[in-house]
Amino acid sequence: MSTREEYIEKMKAKLDELNAEVSRLEAKAREAKADLSIRYKDEIENLKAKREESKARLAEFKEAGDSAWEDLKIGMQGAWDIMEEAIKSAKERF
Repeated sequence: MSTREEYIEKMKAKLDELNAEVSRLEAKAREAKADLSIRYKDEIENLKAKREESKARLAEFKEAGDSAWEDLKIGMQGAWDIMEEAIKSAKERF
């Protein structure tokens, strides 16, 4: 498997982890009291937006030509770093 393919698989796995975390937060939001539920829902919407952005970047990355993929990889990593920080922050708050 090429480095590019390995990287795509790694990003897909991270996206799966994000999906699982959003699902866990949604479950907690359903169980939370009304005031916390609103905060959970806001945080979940934020994570979903970031997830959609990451999915779009991954699709762009998969379609990129060989000469552009290294540049896109840098952007993709930046997006994942932001996503991971958002997840960490959400976990800490709730």
